[in-house]
Amino acid sequence: MTELRAVPSEPSPAGRVRVSELGPSFDLLAAVGDRGFLMEHGGIGVAGSAAGGFAVTLEGGGGVDLELTQESIRSASRSVLRRLRSLDRDGAALSPVAVGAIPFIGHEVTLFTPRRVVRRDHPGSTRLIEIFDDQDDASAFVPEPVGHGAIPHEAFSDLQLTPVPSPGTYKEAVRTATQEIRTGELRKVVLARQIRVEAGRVLDPLLLAARLRAVDPDAYTFVAPTSLGMMVGASPELLVSKHGAEIRSNPLAGSAPRSGDPDEDRANASALTDSNKDREEHAIVVEAVAATLRPFCEELTWDPEPVLLPTANVWHLSTRFHGVLHDEATDVLQLVAALHPTPAVGGSPREAALATIDRLEPFERGTYAGPVGWMDAEGDGEWAIALRCAELSGDRATLFAGAGIVADSDPEAELDETERKFRAFLDSLRWG
Repeated sequence: MTELRAVPSEPSPAGRVRVSELGPSFDLLAAVGDRGFLMEHGGIGVAGSAAGGFAVTLEGGGGVDLELTQESIRSASRSVLRRLRSLDRDGAALSPVAVGAIPFIGHEVTLFTPRRVVRRDHPGSTRLIEIFDDQDDASAFVPEPVGHGAIPHEAFSDLQLTPVPSPGTYKEAVRTATQEIRTGELRKVVLARQIRVEAGRVLDPLLLAARLRAVDPDAYTFVAPTSLGMMVGASPELLVSKHGAEIRSNPLAGSAPRSGDPDEDRANASALTDSNKDREEHAIVVEAVAATLRPFCEELTWDPEPVLLPTANVWHLSTRFHGVLHDEATDVLQLVAALHPTPAVGGSPREAALATIDRLEPFERGTYAGPVGWMDAEGDGEWAIALRCAELSGDRATLFAGAGIVADSDPEAELDETERKFRAFLDSLRWG
């Protein structure tokens, strides 16, 4: 890829844009290619290959705990927008996009602009957007077939799975966190675990993404390159989207297991809505999101009570936000920077929660629980939180799962929540 540092004085890459219509049944996964990107929700989204694209590194800095500060993201996003707008100089109907996964906490972020990206903004409108240098040949777009009919492999044995930390150590971390919440300023912290998988075969991120999408088509299915491999997941949680002056966010917190028995499933859902512990966990998130988005908006509304959101394996408490911006020029990355990390993935207060995570989690999260998504030249875009995911590298995978800890959290129940999330994902990984 052509490397471009996000420095305002640097010239924009030269190029011209061509937009073509594709059929409404085109599979976005077919446009991902090697080390590419996908973000799809209900059939709507973007996909493109990193091959030959423009990489833009956004350098973070400052901050005590959150090294990727709001201001560094804002200045970097403006730099990205200048480059994208220069590429769109021929007046294309749709602009190219910057895509990528932002680390949960990190010094720098690399977004890339695919030379070829497929965008489906609404059903029936699927467009291929191509960037060409003056010396490039306008070669035909050949989508990569995705093996949707793959046969699952055998279930992984215990010998192939390494939990980090161990279940006992995780429960001890939960006990420590609840004690600190009861005696200090900390109100909530999200503690995560890993399972490291030695698959014994090379894992295919596109096959895994296809399986995750089939299991839960309403989730935000994503594929994104990382420094270690490919992050693949199906997140239930929208951090923020922006289209014109309109913004949306859908934070989740509080969960209960789904069941194949209808009566048990309804009972689990009812218990979740009545749970003081889960409602407190959710209220902390809603308060933070409302306080963050309100200064940007002339109108901001949200569900007065949490609503149930069903996924394939878990019930969630959900609150849907809708806002109208004061200034339509506000770009989606500004909103991402202001919101991340919400208490849904970090905790509250933010600084105390991040310090607790750093002390109690024995691994780096990388892009797990960070924003993943895209932004176009108008500053519009959509960013989910990288949850229900794994980082694939050759024949190995690292799975992530977390649980929100508040004063009344039970260590055994929080461990069980992470185990349920792992079991569901391990089943899908058999298709990868």
